[in-house]
Amino acid sequence: MKNDAVNKSLEEVHGSVATTTGKKGWKRILAFLGPAYLVSVGYMDPGNWATDIAGGSQFGYSLLWVLLMSNLMALLLQSLCSRLGIVRGVDLAQASRENYPQFVNFILWLLAEIAIAACDLAEVIGMAIGLNLLFGLPIFWGVCITVLDSFILLFLINKGIRKMEAFIVSLIFIIGLSFFLEMFFAKPDLAEVAAGLVPSMPNNAALYIAIGIIGATVMPHNLYLHSSLVQTRKITHTKKGIRRALKFNFIDSAIALNLAFFVNAAILILAASVFFKNGLYQVADINDAHELLQGLLGTKWAPILFAVALIAAGQSSTLTGTLAGQIVMEGYLNLRIQPWVRRLATRLIAIVPALITVAYYGERGLGELLVLSQVVLSLQLGFAMIPLIHFVSDKKKMKGYAIKWPMRIASWLITIVIVGLNAQLVIDEVSKFMAEVSNPFYIWISVVPLIVGAGILLIYISVHPMLLKRKEFNKSHTPHIQTDLSELATLKVYRNIAVALDFSSADRKSIASAVQLGKTEARYTLIHSVESPGALVYGNAINDLETESDQALLEVYAAQMRKQGYKVTTQLGYGSPKKSLPKIINKGDYDLLILGAHGHTFFKDLIFGTTVDSVRHKVNIPVFIA
Repeated sequence: MKNDAVNKSLEEVHGSVATTTGKKGWKRILAFLGPAYLVSVGYMDPGNWATDIAGGSQFGYSLLWVLLMSNLMALLLQSLCSRLGIVRGVDLAQASRENYPQFVNFILWLLAEIAIAACDLAEVIGMAIGLNLLFGLPIFWGVCITVLDSFILLFLINKGIRKMEAFIVSLIFIIGLSFFLEMFFAKPDLAEVAAGLVPSMPNNAALYIAIGIIGATVMPHNLYLHSSLVQTRKITHTKKGIRRALKFNFIDSAIALNLAFFVNAAILILAASVFFKNGLYQVADINDAHELLQGLLGTKWAPILFAVALIAAGQSSTLTGTLAGQIVMEGYLNLRIQPWVRRLATRLIAIVPALITVAYYGERGLGELLVLSQVVLSLQLGFAMIPLIHFVSDKKKMKGYAIKWPMRIASWLITIVIVGLNAQLVIDEVSKFMAEVSNPFYIWISVVPLIVGAGILLIYISVHPMLLKRKEFNKSHTPHIQTDLSELATLKVYRNIAVALDFSSADRKSIASAVQLGKTEARYTLIHSVESPGALVYGNAINDLETESDQALLEVYAAQMRKQGYKVTTQLGYGSPKKSLPKIINKGDYDLLILGAHGHTFFKDLIFGTTVDSVRHKVNIPVFIA
């Protein structure tokens, strides 16, 4: 596990693709193409299939305009993400950590994780259904097998980001080709397809499906993912270099997202022309769609192509979902865990509800679970979109590349539409639920407070950046306050200084900083925390070799300092430095604690991650980091 304040987003592939050296013309453009394709697979995952099939079978072509609108929304939002990553060199989660309080960031992280779990749930179900349709493998075992594909990502990421992009593009090609052939078999009415691009909303059921389509198309985890993936390109941070990167990444997004739109439109059109036209209005289940295709289209290839495309969609989306999970955890919490642990945890969270659904409701319940997962995704969108718009609108931090007013207005309008639709959906669903239950009291004390809390959080993340800017503005325009500097010589100096050491080359800098502050007049206490297994369990009752060795090394340091005229004592702590250091400091009469950069990886990762924050909040004296 790693906690490091200077981590770059997706550090293992950050800046790994050259875009300038030896590349001209179309080769330079190709160097930038790739990130949006990894993002686009999230726009054509199995969750999209469920909402598209449901929309097409129930309402024909009438919701096709929702797909087009969602695609335009996605193009705008993804361009904002790439702008944030290119200009500021941070992803959306990292930018949130810089701008919002820790508690708010924790909640935003939790919501992002819920969105990723919902997305992964759709991929698990889609993959399992695809295996069942193509090979007859039972859904239950198909869900279990999806654990194994978690490790494909680890293999690909070690081969480099370009290899992963090539793999994803090949899967997209399979999906696109499959649906091109499906459309050829279906022969849709082009006039009715064109009419479906005119906005209309038949009823509340259509609204539910429409919101699911938006949630399945504009996915919150893609906003985090894209802002990180664009940083895999190594660019020159000049005006010309940044403008070139912004232009080529927009081209990348336009091509990739239009391909995703074609796939989603093809699924909805297929459902409308095959099921809706034949009076099969309730085909919202992928299994039903697969079973009916051969009979209605008259070819055995239709269901086979459908299953192949479904497996390709599930497999491609699962890779990008894992990357998004890594990005939000590192960005919001500044915490990095082993990739295989992250992947396995995400997949297991998604598998549990899928297995429960199969066990209790059978395979028929999976279709409804897929649509529900996409509605959950849509509900999370506001919590990612609002901070994103604030960040790319900040003229100071965007260094001249903040979005202009027309784009800013369009972005806020999109956000208002999505949040408004979600609010309407929540009100309708809760009202319906209350009418169905005999005692709505439990809903009032459980569900309603959560809804109110979500509303308050949306308002807070909307106004906080503006209040922060106003505070900084007022502060910068406040008249300078003069203070009396005549008595500086009589101010208290540090007389009793504690120095935390780790027996590395950095100890010299820590001790040098201490003696520069205290001179020969101060008393110094050299402290080291013993982190052996025995020390963690037995504390100061331990008497092992590491404890004896650490005490001896402290005395070596102390002896050298005493020879130079310094007053020095030593003290050992036992167990985690986060706990042992505050305990020692608070018991002693110290004026200052000095923490330094440490040598071996484990302690260094801790001291510059959770330890510094933990220690400085638990002690009542100044902390100096050398």
